[in-house]
Amino acid sequence: MRLFRLANLLREEICGDEVSYVVNRNINFTNRCVGSCSFCAFRRADGYLLTEEAILERVEAAERSSATEICLQGGLAPGLVLEDYCRILEAIKEDYPLMHLHAYSPMEVLYMSESSGTTPAESIRELQRAGLGSMPGTAAEILVDRVRGEICPSKLSTAQWREIVTTAHRLGVPTTSTILYGHVERLEDRIAHLLLLREIQAETGGFTEFVLLPFMPKNNPLGARARRMEILENLKMHALARVALHPLIPNIQASWVKLGRDLAARTLLWGTNDLGGTLMEENISRTAGATEAEGITPGELSDLIERHGRIPVQRTTLYGRVG
Repeated sequence: MRLFRLANLLREEICGDEVSYVVNRNINFTNRCVGSCSFCAFRRADGYLLTEEAILERVEAAERSSATEICLQGGLAPGLVLEDYCRILEAIKEDYPLMHLHAYSPMEVLYMSESSGTTPAESIRELQRAGLGSMPGTAAEILVDRVRGEICPSKLSTAQWREIVTTAHRLGVPTTSTILYGHVERLEDRIAHLLLLREIQAETGGFTEFVLLPFMPKNNPLGARARRMEILENLKMHALARVALHPLIPNIQASWVKLGRDLAARTLLWGTNDLGGTLMEENISRTAGATEAEGITPGELSDLIERHGRIPVQRTTLYGRVG
């Protein structure tokens, strides 16, 4: 209970009673992937790759819904190079110049760099020119190489993840930060992960938020080995994040997609101050067992926040106010 009280006190001190959300659309543009992450249920060797036209149709629908952000992420599709990733951004920006493009994880940046013979810094500069506004800090999973060797041995290392996000920050591209917890990692691994993020934020100030992503165990090899998480453990993890990252990362986000709406809202009493985006679609979590991955309306998010005694605030990707 002391952890809960401290997390709630720190949340109140830095954020007050406001709880934010962003009106956005998530586009998983391909599920083809050369990776082998044991926690993934999304990857398909013979999967889909959305055409530019199909992507723009989704962006058009997002704009009709008053979205301010498009989040683009996908698998590591064979044959994709930096130019392809840039072309997607350019096509969106040409038709929707005011839309914020939150795109491409550090792993995608490494992949496009290796396939194109560029450095991550060169790739990020080209993505900026094409319209990149910010990057998701996914592919972090647990930033402990022993754990990474067990759950995603072919993925970028902790040092590579750190290099790419700090490079992005140095070039003026903010990122989020994330954790994938609740599989084979230990408490000390979670703490090491949080302390590393704290160290990076003290150095660059480039993280906009910290997003907690509980492991989804269905339809993937890791799920057969992972232990089941209880509700209290999820709540404690959100409280721990608030305490460990205070005051350097002020925005702590709960994932309504992975936790479910009710449990995500309960974390508001355990230190969180953001419920993420409306999404409109989210395929990665759904294939791994999430049941609420089809989207949520701004009205539903506002009602959820108000029912838990908080004040809903629509935000931009970079935590400015909308309206």
